[in-house]
Amino acid sequence: MMKYLKLAPVIGATLVLGAIAGHAAAAETVNFAWTPNPQTPQVDVAIAKGYFKDAGIDLNIVSFPSGREGFEALLGGQVDFTFMAEFPAVTGALRDQKFGIVADLARFTGSRIIGNAKYTELKSASDLDGLKIGTTLGTNVDYYLSEVLKGAGATAEVINASPVDLVPSLVRGDIEAAVLFPTFYANARSTLGDDYRELLAPGYNVHFIIAGSQSILDANPDLVAAFLGALARADADVKADPDGAMDAVAANLNGAMSKDQLKTMWSDVDLGLELDSDLLSLMVSEGRWILTKGVIKADEPTTESMRAYIADAPLKAVDPDLVTLP
Repeated sequence: MMKYLKLAPVIGATLVLGAIAGHAAAAETVNFAWTPNPQTPQVDVAIAKGYFKDAGIDLNIVSFPSGREGFEALLGGQVDFTFMAEFPAVTGALRDQKFGIVADLARFTGSRIIGNAKYTELKSASDLDGLKIGTTLGTNVDYYLSEVLKGAGATAEVINASPVDLVPSLVRGDIEAAVLFPTFYANARSTLGDDYRELLAPGYNVHFIIAGSQSILDANPDLVAAFLGALARADADVKADPDGAMDAVAANLNGAMSKDQLKTMWSDVDLGLELDSDLLSLMVSEGRWILTKGVIKADEPTTESMRAYIADAPLKAVDPDLVTLP
């Protein structure tokens, strides 16, 4: 039988990760839907340092244009694990699809609304009242906008647009504010120049998660734990040496972001491997919001129904302190 990475705690609050207990006679292939991005440095570090190989895993990276497409590949049996934001997983749970969330790698805490100073100064969420606001309907940014508007008691004309069209529409004046995916923030700032305005309104943190196929969760929980063990080793390295982690991420991004840009972005990212109640509460809230759109017919989601889609046993096997769920 294969022996995978085992973890040993602790000096103070620092997790010290143990050595490999043994080596597999032959590595097991794991297909992972992941595309280089700024928010999951644990993957970059684990690849760079050979942690997956140490854990007896032959990692095969399969890239997709979006997390949603990676999730579809997972459901279709093409990959064993996928990286994505939590929103597609909520949709999958409402549709009774078979998968399990095995890790939460990072939380983006800097969600914001972008404005053009020609139309609004965006000093508070109440300034959104009466504006034409562009976003991509049916996505997590649409959910975020609805939460901000509800919290402010504001009413706006929400206009659907593809992610790449939102900044040009804001420049032209077709819309007066926009709620973008975070990867478009820098482009909005550079394009709008002195007219760029932003509002960091609370209401939503994006959770960057990893989901596993039901088949691998059922048939090979040791392999799931080995996969997460490699990420846990890398997670400790990211915390101990963020500069080195930025090097690994920047190298995989092939110049798409500099280290300075990464440092700026990471000021709005809560990095750390975990599974906790914040994710679960968000999934319930998003599920209820999705049902109000009438696109999916399902029972009202509850904490219990969404909890069933978080497969926390493998991460508990790596380190029980990483899991704080009811």
